[in-house]
Amino acid sequence: MFSAPFGGSAIAVTSPICTRFSKIKVRAYLQSNRNEASEKSAVLLRTLRVLEWDKLCDSVAAYAGTTVGREETKSKLWSMHVSYEESMNLLTETNAAVEMIKYGASGMDFSGLDLALVKSAVDRASRSLHMNGVQALAVANLLQLADVLQSSVKAAVKEDADWYSRFLPLSEIIMEFVVNNGLVKLIQKIIDEDGSVKDSASSELKRSRDQVRVLEKRLLQLLDNLVRSESSEKSSLEVININGRWCIQSAIDQSTTFTGLLLSSSPRGQSLMEPVSAVPLNDELQQARALVAKAEESVLSRLTDKIRASFDDIKNLLHAMTQLDVVTARAKYSLDFGGTCPDIYYLGDKIESVTSNGISLKNIELSDEDSSSANLKNWALYLRKSFHPLLLNQHRESLKKFRKDVNDAVSEKRRRRLQGGSVVSTRDLDAHLAALKTKVIELEGSHPVPVDFLISKKTKAVVITGPNTGGKTISLKTVGLAALMAKSGLYVLASEPVRIPWFDFVFADVGDEQSLAQSLSTFSGHLKQISAILAESTRESLVLLDEVGAGTNPLEGAALGMSLLEAFAESGSLLTLATTHHGELKALKYSNRAFENACVEFDEEDLKPTYKILWGIPGRSNAINIAERLGLPGNILDGARKLYGVASAELNGVIIEMERYKQSFHQHAQDAQKHLKLSRELHERLLMTKQKITEHSAIQRYRKMREISESAAQARSALHNTLREFRARHAQPSNSIQIPNEIEKRTANNSPGFVDHPRPLPSEKKIKIPSVGDTVHVRSLRKTAAVVKLRSAWCSLWKQPKLSSGPLACHTYCDKGQTEHMHMHKFLMLGPGLDLQKTDDICKL
Repeated sequence: MFSAPFGGSAIAVTSPICTRFSKIKVRAYLQSNRNEASEKSAVLLRTLRVLEWDKLCDSVAAYAGTTVGREETKSKLWSMHVSYEESMNLLTETNAAVEMIKYGASGMDFSGLDLALVKSAVDRASRSLHMNGVQALAVANLLQLADVLQSSVKAAVKEDADWYSRFLPLSEIIMEFVVNNGLVKLIQKIIDEDGSVKDSASSELKRSRDQVRVLEKRLLQLLDNLVRSESSEKSSLEVININGRWCIQSAIDQSTTFTGLLLSSSPRGQSLMEPVSAVPLNDELQQARALVAKAEESVLSRLTDKIRASFDDIKNLLHAMTQLDVVTARAKYSLDFGGTCPDIYYLGDKIESVTSNGISLKNIELSDEDSSSANLKNWALYLRKSFHPLLLNQHRESLKKFRKDVNDAVSEKRRRRLQGGSVVSTRDLDAHLAALKTKVIELEGSHPVPVDFLISKKTKAVVITGPNTGGKTISLKTVGLAALMAKSGLYVLASEPVRIPWFDFVFADVGDEQSLAQSLSTFSGHLKQISAILAESTRESLVLLDEVGAGTNPLEGAALGMSLLEAFAESGSLLTLATTHHGELKALKYSNRAFENACVEFDEEDLKPTYKILWGIPGRSNAINIAERLGLPGNILDGARKLYGVASAELNGVIIEMERYKQSFHQHAQDAQKHLKLSRELHERLLMTKQKITEHSAIQRYRKMREISESAAQARSALHNTLREFRARHAQPSNSIQIPNEIEKRTANNSPGFVDHPRPLPSEKKIKIPSVGDTVHVRSLRKTAAVVKLRSAWCSLWKQPKLSSGPLACHTYCDKGQTEHMHMHKFLMLGPGLDLQKTDDICKL
């Protein structure tokens, strides 16, 4: 493009050469992007292949209820281009589905749906074609299940409003369902359970089908008569239906008395003949069937129009049900394998976990109780007792298969016993059954061994060493699959809690990459894959390298491996895990703080790996020790040790001491956890016991107070009854001494059940204490007597206004005069706070 002055302004002139050059640059740029995308896709595909991600996808998809759901589950899991927000949304969906399954929500089983038929029905309706009866029935089943699922969520929310938030975002999707129940009833009214149109769908259809049944009956009677007329010992006539026409099948060499049209003959010596007398009826039958088909098509066309009115709602339901089936498959897999919802984070704070004493915590295993959210955030990767999902699935399938074989063998043994089988066969079956039971016991005892991965935030690369078949490669795959599962919305098969960073991509170079087609050796194949990984990985990637630097000269391989790991740790990945046999790579930790060592444990007593990972300890060589235990001559072993070197032997000795210290530390930590758990259980029991004692004491106190109250109420009632009876029997003149009934008033006021209203009491000022020499009238004796003596205790009690304590009691005081007996003087003590008064049994002045 050129600019030239023209009339005081600039004119842009485009050159054809420049245009072609620009197009070439654009094509080159697009081609470069396509090549880069293709290269990244190739590396990712190789990673997924070596990690066997496709097998895990198949395992998860098997929990989907529909074929469409299974395919969609595989497609979703296979897509690795998922952002952090999308991963969080996927995990939220899985959590909601887990809550719904635990709640027992109806409609979470999609096995009764045929979403493929619904999909084809929607496709036909969108092209203005009528759907068949089976497709219409599939639409009705979809609407019914949607209604059941929505009703279940509504019932849960009605029971407790919190369920709506716990079921989010699935509850929001389900509550937005639009279900046309009228359409469901219409489909069920027209379509039978087998997908055929009912006779009652239309009068025309019923009339046509009745005609077909009549014609078929007439045809069968006609042909049956013809066959019977030809019956003989050598006759082999048979009535069959060929392409909707009723015919007679006979042998080629067999002669018949009726005439007919030869339809076909077979090399097996049979011929098909349509009798001439049956031709008109067959033609009429074909026409009647055509009328039936036309009537059915008319009914289905009208039904399709009805369904098309709810076309958008059905499409939305189809999409929602497919997604729910996918989410439920993830939830069921996670629950069935005992997974844990991971705490995934995006490029969290890169601070090192440090105690108050300044001691690094990166290699200290925390107990479950100590793994609080605050402590958990100090770890970049926290996986305790994590299982390889495929190994766990393989073990479960093997155990399931052998248990089934045991059940089949037991059933076969029972069947032979009932049928009276031979002794030899029974013994063979017993031996086979015993072998199967032994295999089941072995499988139950050989459960896959979990591994622990606890990596601090400052660690960028981990070097894992150890013997072959020790579990190094499986450990790498376990971490890779755990990262992919967390990213895809699946629970991680590990103990709680689980903390794992979100990785944009997982790259792995695992296994033998030898390629005869590309003329690549094992070493060249590994380098090609590692080079591609180094070019495509970012600061948010997880890189897994198995046997880095292997397949070539040990010194060169170790140098190359060290350089590669340093490049990945510097800027090539968020986290790199590598296994190796090169001892030089163990020293990286002591020169670069971004590195960490780990090794797989080896049992020297049994000469077998334990498949456990020891963190912070470099692996050591076990070849010479194993050779010694296997009985290799001593002179060879001594020569090997001399060649190996004294320094290496001393280093191995240091490593052995470190392993022993680590094992001792682990043992003490486990003992401490057990004692801590026991002390907490005892503390909880003590608190529960204390609470029970407090509750029991309160109950007993309340019961005692209630008994006292009831006893007092009964005493009041009895006293009032006695007082009323006494007044009724002993009415006397007014000059006698009137006993105050203040207590009656007080008792009546304190007794809610008492309804009697006694007369008002005289004032306390009118009450006079008799003295010696006074004349008193004893009402109960109906005599007049002189007071000879007064007891001091009686007087003190008379003057005492209240008695603060004491149970219900009656005290009797008797004085004997020289001429007359004094009547008993009764005093009443009525519990706390009640006045002590005389009763009417005391004589009046």
